[in-house]
Amino acid sequence: MAEIVRMPKMSDTMTEGVMAKWHKKVGDKVKSGDVMAEVETDKATMDLESYWDGTVLYIGVEEGKAVPVDAVIAVVGKEGEDYKAALDAEGDAAAPAAAEKPAEENKPAEDKKDVPAESAAGLSEAELEKKGVTVIRMPLLSDTMTEGVIAEWHKKVGDKVKDDDILADVETDKATMEVMGYATGTLLHIGVEKGQAAKVNGIIAIVGPEGTDVSGILSQGNAPAKSAADKKSDAPVAEKVSSEVKEEAPASSGSGDRVKASPLAKRIAKDKGIDLAQVSGSADGGRIIKKDIENFKPAAAGESSSAKAASAPAEKAAPVLTQYIGEEKFTEKPVSQMRKVIAKRLSESLFTAPHFYLTMVIDMDAAIAARTKMNEFSPVKLSFNDLVLKAVAVALKQHPNVNSSWRGDTIRYNEHVNIGVAIAVEDGLLVPVVRFADGKSLSRISAEVKDFAQRAKAKKLQPADWEGSTFTVSNLGMFGIDEFTAIINTPDSCILAIGGISQVPVVKNGAVVPGNIMKVTLSCDHRTVDGATGAAFLQTFKALMEEPVRLLV
Repeated sequence: MAEIVRMPKMSDTMTEGVMAKWHKKVGDKVKSGDVMAEVETDKATMDLESYWDGTVLYIGVEEGKAVPVDAVIAVVGKEGEDYKAALDAEGDAAAPAAAEKPAEENKPAEDKKDVPAESAAGLSEAELEKKGVTVIRMPLLSDTMTEGVIAEWHKKVGDKVKDDDILADVETDKATMEVMGYATGTLLHIGVEKGQAAKVNGIIAIVGPEGTDVSGILSQGNAPAKSAADKKSDAPVAEKVSSEVKEEAPASSGSGDRVKASPLAKRIAKDKGIDLAQVSGSADGGRIIKKDIENFKPAAAGESSSAKAASAPAEKAAPVLTQYIGEEKFTEKPVSQMRKVIAKRLSESLFTAPHFYLTMVIDMDAAIAARTKMNEFSPVKLSFNDLVLKAVAVALKQHPNVNSSWRGDTIRYNEHVNIGVAIAVEDGLLVPVVRFADGKSLSRISAEVKDFAQRAKAKKLQPADWEGSTFTVSNLGMFGIDEFTAIINTPDSCILAIGGISQVPVVKNGAVVPGNIMKVTLSCDHRTVDGATGAAFLQTFKALMEEPVRLLV
């Protein structure tokens, strides 16, 4: 019988996995224990083993694609077996079924030409556009805009409009801007009255042939008819209201044909002395926009235009009001699984757990001297972070309220001390756990942390390495950070942010002398830890760091 292979849950925080690499293909033989694929989780890249003997009958996920936990990724069974029955039984036949589209949907466009046209009242927006009807939607006029208020309508229902007419002024969260319809015809419908707000992509007007019935598109509501990618290329572009006098006559070419250009493109072209008739537009219908003017090369203008410019009086030359230097560039990369989980978990922590922060300054002179002496005998080189971890572990045993977690209806007070150590890796952050840290020596803690760091950077950590922390330490001192606040690593109640050691003037025995200090900040979940509780923990931690010999007894 065919066996369904699903995306396994490889960590406690995993919700989906990326198929990094398939080691088997359809038709290959597999045995129980064979590695079928490599899966990238939010923590590491891990092997996916087969638990069955047989033949790979079906692979449902391409390399590089992400699928949720428990989704079907493959089918293993006897060679030649009908795997579709197994997929149907599991309710996952959507992919094969997708190929079985109704025959009439797969017919060429020319076969549908004889289908009788619907009445205009029942046509969709796309079908109306073929009849010359244009739906004007509220454009996205700024990166933070969610809705716009119609400040003024320059046209009313029944008015004739041209493709470069200003239909309305829209007040956004940033400024009042002009909206052009980029359509020629009659204004058939106004969907938002002056002073009212409309959501981005909501219908604000409809332009088309006079007498057209547009009730069909209105009955479909204000849902956007096009994808975000489509909107990027053909959504109406709004231009800022200028304090200058608007041009009364549209730009025209030498042949008398109308040249379609946005007001901003016209203004830039005028400033640069560019003839719009020589510019090719990249927007819908050949309309010229800002980037077309900026990318225009005057070489195509020929010698005649150069001679004309040279003979013109200097005082009549159009002054260049603005210089557009440089080019806006950016790179977009898909969000990695690790980054998705970091974003989700830290957002949940910050917006769910009421954080408060306690900062303390620690005299590190004794710790510096103690570390130097310890490294003369330690089998591994001890770091200041190792001292911090040991001091935290000892302090947590004395303050069990800090070594706790919020469980909704209960608070868990942990008697064991498992300290998560935040480690930066290429894709984000991993937090492996030093277990039972209070009972381990400094050299043992140091060796474990070094091993975690190496395996984290090589993506070799396993789920058992990062699960079960009761407290977390995040140290940015090695990056020159004096102090910072960290977001709690749930379900822990606290996280300790460690800054760097700074040499500053300090007062000792009534005299100002050079000293070494380290600032630490404790982030607390106020549901489980009160201010006095957190402060008492920091006092104990401070005493241990300022007298490190206490860590050895």
